[in-house]
Amino acid sequence: MSATMIWALILLAILVVGLVLHFRYPQGSRGRRNLRWSLWALVVLIVGAFLDYTLPHHDIVRITDTYNRVTTIGWENSWAYSAPDTGTAESKDTRDIRFINAVYPDDKVVVYRNEDTGWVWPPYFKYDSSNLQAEASNFKSTKEAPKWVSVTYYGWRMPFLSIYPNAVRAKEVTGPDVTIIPWVNFIVLTLLLLGFLMLRRMWLQFRERMVDPVLNDVGDTFEHLDAQAEAARAGARGVGGRIGAWLGTWRSKPRP
Repeated sequence: MSATMIWALILLAILVVGLVLHFRYPQGSRGRRNLRWSLWALVVLIVGAFLDYTLPHHDIVRITDTYNRVTTIGWENSWAYSAPDTGTAESKDTRDIRFINAVYPDDKVVVYRNEDTGWVWPPYFKYDSSNLQAEASNFKSTKEAPKWVSVTYYGWRMPFLSIYPNAVRAKEVTGPDVTIIPWVNFIVLTLLLLGFLMLRRMWLQFRERMVDPVLNDVGDTFEHLDAQAEAARAGARGVGGRIGAWLGTWRSKPRP
């Protein structure tokens, strides 16, 4: 199952649950308020996780090894892997993937995979995994004579699912204390914020001009129908009362 399908199913599930609970709790109730805040918190959590997975990160590391390994790709982790490169697919469930081993300045280890992303999501348009593997091999160094490298990557490390972050770039830096400013993240987040504010303004204008008048008309229609139904019930009670009184005149009266 692809990553796009996973995110689509998550959003669809949220939409269905939100609609069910929307009709479960009446307007203005405490349940409706809790539902609204819970949905917003869930949306923020999902969007934050999506951005954290997709946007580029930077690690300052010392590369210790590069190699290829046949890796099993199953339904539980296929969403985190890119489409197989030409010549790297061994079978339907296994793939020959390039890996890069590295060490942080505090001696903690990290493992990156090195796959092309192609034209699909995420949009890194990476087609040079072979070149990146050669560059990473050239950057290999020992603890006694370290070469510090800035590795740009996206994704998460999940050992229990055999998921690795995907390296997209490697560049030698002067030392382990170099600060990498994430300009791409700043630009993307700024554009997303501006887009959200613009969409929110468009939605408020659309709701004010189109949705609210329709909802008011529907509410007035239901109120009118309720009034007609109540009048009909009152009329039925009146007619029933007159018929009952008329039938009562035909009853035999007790003799004196």
